[in-house]
Amino acid sequence: MEESNLKQEVKNFWNKNVCGTFLTNKEKNSFEYFEDIETKRYEIHPEVFSFAQFTRFHGKKVLEVGIGAGTDFIQWVRAGAKAYGIDFAPEAVELVKKRLEIYKLHAEEVKVGDAENLDYPDNFFDLVYSFGVIHHTPNTIKALEEIIRVLKPGGMAKIMIYHRHSLLAFFFWIKHALLKLRPWKSISWVLWNYMESKGTKAYTKKEIKKILSNYPINNLKINTIYTYYDRLQRFNWFFRKIANIFAALLGRDNVGWFLTIEFQKCSQN
Repeated sequence: MEESNLKQEVKNFWNKNVCGTFLTNKEKNSFEYFEDIETKRYEIHPEVFSFAQFTRFHGKKVLEVGIGAGTDFIQWVRAGAKAYGIDFAPEAVELVKKRLEIYKLHAEEVKVGDAENLDYPDNFFDLVYSFGVIHHTPNTIKALEEIIRVLKPGGMAKIMIYHRHSLLAFFFWIKHALLKLRPWKSISWVLWNYMESKGTKAYTKKEIKKILSNYPINNLKINTIYTYYDRLQRFNWFFRKIANIFAALLGRDNVGWFLTIEFQKCSQN
């Protein structure tokens, strides 16, 4: 599939399935709708708070790439950041604007945008945050380059992408390759075709370290988070037990689905 066609397919998927909205069945755009999304997101992903550290960026210029339903985005606003948010899906942007209106919150800017072509000048933001987004865009490396470009020297990036050497990726391979009698198919192939929008990618720590070695950054931290999904929390006790055994054998710190990346852009001489 050509990259332009894939990008349009990704856009169409997330426009119909705004990230986070699957968590609730409340009336769309109501106060209860947004409250339910927020409650359930952080019940499932409490690790977001320790990773994002929202309150540390009071008064700072923050860009969130891929705002989805806006649950993390409004935390930046509440924390007093000068918050800018983009999403490839127009439906997500309209949803977040409505959410800000209901909560009577003000953001600097919320608009449709492309992670591979950020419509901001060089050296503009103190922080760029993107949680579970840029592995969906066809050219993930270009998205990383754009994040680095718009950061101020000394500015920070906090990014989460999917981890290929995770329990969830392995379980997905079992479901969509092994049990369908095509064990020769790779985990990358399975994720590309069956994980959310078409073309989803996942990376290893080693791959990300190698990619980022080409750019002017320092203080790089790459970790994985053992998540609700790796624990198979949506399934019965038997499957959860199997996941727990695998995690114990392989080490929970090694097999988490979320691969977190933090770095600073090098200061200019």
